[in-house]
Amino acid sequence: MTWTFIFTLAACAYGLKLLGAVIIGHRTMPEPLQRCLLLIPAALLAGLITKDTFTTAQSYAIDARAAGLAVAVLATWRKMPFVVVILVGVGTTALIRLFV
Repeated sequence: MTWTFIFTLAACAYGLKLLGAVIIGHRTMPEPLQRCLLLIPAALLAGLITKDTFTTAQSYAIDARAAGLAVAVLATWRKMPFVVVILVGVGTTALIRLFV
C-alpha cells in the first residue's frame, strides 16, 4: 500500500511537471516571474529545515538540532564548502546529544 502510494505521487509529480512543459512550450516567461520561480526551491528548503529543527511531533522544541543549525549557518556565512557545512552541523548536533 505504501509503495503504491509513493509511486502514484511520483507519477503525479512527474506528470504535472511534464504538463507544465507542454502548456508553456517554447514561450518565455516574463523576467520578474522567472526570477521569482528560481527562488521557490530555496524558500521551500528553508521552511522545511526550520520546521524540522524547531518542532517535535506537535510541539515546539529547542534542542541540539538548533545548535547544529546555528553552527551550519555560521559555516555557510564563512563560505565553507557544502560538505563541511553539513559535517559541522551534524557533528555539533551529535556531540551535544552525546554529552547532554
